[in-house]
Amino acid sequence: MTQPPPPPPNQPPSGGGFGPPQDQPPQQPGFGAPQQPQQPPAQQPGFGAPQAPQQPPTPPQGYGYPQQSAGYGYPGQPATPAYGQPPAYGQPPTPPYGQQPGYGYPGQPTMPMPPQPGQPGGGRKFNAQVAIIVAAVVAIALIVGGGVLYASSSGEDGGKDDTASSSGGTGGGGDKGGEGGDKGGDSGGTGGTASGKATEKAPADPNSKVLFQVPAPEVKDDRTIPTVGSWLTDTVYAKSGVAEVVGYDPDKGTKLWTIELPGPVCQGSNHATEDNKTAITYQPKMPTKANPSYGCSQVAAIDLDAGKKLWTKTVESGTQPISFDNVTVSASTVAVGSTSGGAAFDIATGDQLWAPKATDTCYDAGYAGGPKLVAVRKCGQYGDRKLSIQNIDPKSGKVISEYKMDTGIEYASVVSTEPLVVAADVGDAAGDGSGISDFFSIDNKTGKLRARISAPGEQYNASCDGITKIEECRLLAVGNDRLYVPTEKHDGAAEYSDTNEIVSFDLATGKQTGQRADAGDGYELAPLRMDGPNLIAYKRGPYDKGGQVVSLDGGSFKETKLMENPATESVMDVERSMLPDYAEILYSQGRLFMSDVFASELGSSGEEEYLVIGFGAK
Repeated sequence: MTQPPPPPPNQPPSGGGFGPPQDQPPQQPGFGAPQQPQQPPAQQPGFGAPQAPQQPPTPPQGYGYPQQSAGYGYPGQPATPAYGQPPAYGQPPTPPYGQQPGYGYPGQPTMPMPPQPGQPGGGRKFNAQVAIIVAAVVAIALIVGGGVLYASSSGEDGGKDDTASSSGGTGGGGDKGGEGGDKGGDSGGTGGTASGKATEKAPADPNSKVLFQVPAPEVKDDRTIPTVGSWLTDTVYAKSGVAEVVGYDPDKGTKLWTIELPGPVCQGSNHATEDNKTAITYQPKMPTKANPSYGCSQVAAIDLDAGKKLWTKTVESGTQPISFDNVTVSASTVAVGSTSGGAAFDIATGDQLWAPKATDTCYDAGYAGGPKLVAVRKCGQYGDRKLSIQNIDPKSGKVISEYKMDTGIEYASVVSTEPLVVAADVGDAAGDGSGISDFFSIDNKTGKLRARISAPGEQYNASCDGITKIEECRLLAVGNDRLYVPTEKHDGAAEYSDTNEIVSFDLATGKQTGQRADAGDGYELAPLRMDGPNLIAYKRGPYDKGGQVVSLDGGSFKETKLMENPATESVMDVERSMLPDYAEILYSQGRLFMSDVFASELGSSGEEEYLVIGFGAK
């Protein structure tokens, strides 16, 4: 499966490095450890492209630039404690804000290249020019992913909770998607339950045109700043910039509103209410050389249609503000948390509804929202962990049902809250850092296990960052009481051609249903989200073709092309810098929005770079 990035950095507020290491029970009587903004998963080279070297170059060291660590972020590997704090229960702590992914972590993809004639052995060779490009791109720190949401008139809960993450998320992002749908199926990346009728129709002409592009924001001093979070309603496409959230006309790209913030957005919820309200966490100040992070202590609700920040709250543990790891929305509740504590607020008023209960040995690792509110609660020490998956009431915080996972499973991610699907890497069996060896289908009402689905990493291409995030699964979707997963890419029929498929599993039996959608030579399929009973997927194109958006019939799996993007080099360059492995991808009603999750001064090629690109087909 796609290998996710190392855990995102811990973000202590000012005043002496406040905040315990990641994945550590509360130091104060507090509760909760919802997820932090995720670094975007590394993307694979496009089909037909020469393969990048597996060893990334050592990035330059400079002010605000992530420092390299020795392989941090994978279970069982040690790392230098953040801000001098000891690891929790003998496990790796979270690195400081902006820390570079560890050695061997793959970078962004190169621009897919056509097969080169005369190459010895007929293989895909990596030439010097491409190596230079990869070296420049890998040097850029990839910071956080997620916060992708599609709030519209279709899908779960009247369509107001369909997230698209290319993860989610993915689809892009998460969804987050989120991932409804995905960071990418977004999520940040989950697909969501199929309900109601499909609303996406094939246009008369699926060939798209570029609706608008948003230039990448200016970043100085060799810094990398997160630009996490994108949302789509019937009237607004909203996207986080550097210390702001901007609403754009979805057809013209003109700015409709701007919400200015004192610091960068740390995370955006993958979900919204039926009246298009969502939530974010952000820093109280802009990072500086002296203070690379001020912590994600601010939680705010925003009205996506009106373009207004409704309220801002902080929560203290002792005398220090809590730096939140996670924010999500379910019904009308905003839930946030961290290893130091958390809280839940009414999204309309900002009134606190409840706070997680604390014990000496148990805490909530995070929350997943949408149709239900689900907590992953951790008990015990590292190496002897006991995880509980809890369906909780958003208004009161009361536990409705609970499933206890086998002892020793250290991390778990929520793929979907209704139906409830959880992913985990049991015994580090995945072997690829994807965080997934098995999926668990759980009855939300009783807390009983319905089915366990084995998903070997060498066969399936998806990822969940269960180490530091709970609601950040990419390249997945859930609907029709089925789980939709892409296979790993493999050789196609033609020379130099790669391809893959999407298959589905029955959540009641855990067995494959027999559904199989072939991407076709040179293409790679990734689930985005559900559209009623149908699955919306993104197709990464070969070196000489733009990407596509397709709908797969929920019964027959017959493919209907909804969009095909231009094959001009300049457009393909932008599109291929924002693919489902880490970017945020949202599709609705003939419009596709792809956006980046970070902005950086480093790695500039001298050419125009973009934060967002929007496509439209009629």
